[in-house]
Amino acid sequence: MERFRSILGLVAGVLMMLSAAMHSLFGWKAVKSQLELVHAPADLVRALGTGWNFGGAAMLAFGFIVVALFTHRLKGSMVTLRPAIVIGTTYVAFGAGALVVNDFDPFFLVFVVPGAMLLIASIGRRPA
Repeated sequence: MERFRSILGLVAGVLMMLSAAMHSLFGWKAVKSQLELVHAPADLVRALGTGWNFGGAAMLAFGFIVVALFTHRLKGSMVTLRPAIVIGTTYVAFGAGALVVNDFDPFFLVFVVPGAMLLIASIGRRPA
């Protein structure tokens, strides 16, 4: 069971890194084009782009942290999974909130699913 949970944690981390790449590479292009259609001021577009890309970088960093934790765990190291629990909780909470305020748009499952996977992989009994 521990091996399964470690692999599940790795998969969640990889999903986070992939969604970070999609967020920054493709998501910003779509948002920026919509802002240009409404003639948003250049300083607003620049500021939003900065925040958007910081979000993508943070998502990527979270994914790397998760992959590192579960890689070490798979190799038999005793590692704390508290960072993974914090990241998973953040993803689930953000995703659930985003679902609610966006009329349950299934897009936001991109946060809920990896977050839930990460929590399943991180919480539970450890072998003695």
